[in-house]
Amino acid sequence: MKMNPPKKIIGNLFWVVLLVAFLFTPVGFHVKVFFARLFSSSPSELKGVEQTVLVNNDWKLEGLEGEPVDFNVFNGKVVVLNFWATWCPPCIAEMPSFEKLYHDYADQVAFVFVANDDAQKVLRFVRENKTPLPIYFEKSATPAQLASKSIPASYIIDTNGTIILKKIGVADWNGERTRILLDRLLED
Repeated sequence: MKMNPPKKIIGNLFWVVLLVAFLFTPVGFHVKVFFARLFSSSPSELKGVEQTVLVNNDWKLEGLEGEPVDFNVFNGKVVVLNFWATWCPPCIAEMPSFEKLYHDYADQVAFVFVANDDAQKVLRFVRENKTPLPIYFEKSATPAQLASKSIPASYIIDTNGTIILKKIGVADWNGERTRILLDRLLED
């Protein structure tokens, strides 16, 4: 019976430890966040025929402090809507770009961040990261046009309720394309 040389065993053990660390520890989570940020780009506006008017915006949400919010309160406003979770590396990767956008547009645009996560985990995340974003939890079913099986899922909705932009997956929300789009929608 032939034995593996010690160098090969040590090399294989190194790769196994690295793989376990990447998959099952916070180190791996942060590596995934880093690479998601590295490869994100600005989302693109939907083509005219792909844009749809939100038919049902009778959607009940709840704020971080437990206050009820009806999505209808955002009627007539430009809305940036994002579905996210604390356990989702691409969601966490795009948060800094959303925060920069929020910093510049918070007084003109309604930002709605819907957490698909345990409330206590979200509260802990918000406190630890000093996240200024307005975060909500769903209290009724998501309107069909906004439903996604994947997160992050993000939308920009104009003042008439038309979904102008839909992005599933990580993006750089602080890019020039997004800012130009928001500026144009705010002028209308």
